[in-house]
Amino acid sequence: MIITAFAASNSSQSINRKLVSYAASLIQTTEVNLLDLHDYEMPLYSQDREQACGVPDQAHRFLQQIAESDALIISFAEHNGSYSAAYKNLFDWCSRVDQKVYQDKPMVLLSTSPGPRGGTTVLSAAVNAMPYFGGVVKGQFSLPSFHENFDVEKGRVKNESLDAQLKGEVAKLTDDM
Repeated sequence: MIITAFAASNSSQSINRKLVSYAASLIQTTEVNLLDLHDYEMPLYSQDREQACGVPDQAHRFLQQIAESDALIISFAEHNGSYSAAYKNLFDWCSRVDQKVYQDKPMVLLSTSPGPRGGTTVLSAAVNAMPYFGGVVKGQFSLPSFHENFDVEKGRVKNESLDAQLKGEVAKLTDDM
């Protein structure tokens, strides 16, 4: 089983990257492909740019990574209640190649933030949107107050109750496989 995981953030210190890395490590007997959005940076999407230059190779490479996966884990950074610009731009370019960006892959969606809501606004938006773009949402989890609930040195959720919830949601990826 190949899991592709990524944080929908381009921060070099992304707390969502730390969370998605941990979540992906919870699935045994898998190959984990941890993507970095920096590898898929492209010009800001516009129809004019697409007509003039075509779709950048990075969008095709990202879609190929999805195609080669059995399942996905994505952790969304919340920027002013919405997706990060880096993720949205990648998604916009990819959707020009195939509206079903996520190619009917099962997925678990995550979010975290330093605050007590844990990015729930962006997580809700993602959960509601994914079915329109070929995402089969099997589970979702928001980690509130990242710095209080995640042990960065050990790379894991330190709050036992929240850790159990995350493990339960991630396990849903393999329930049908």
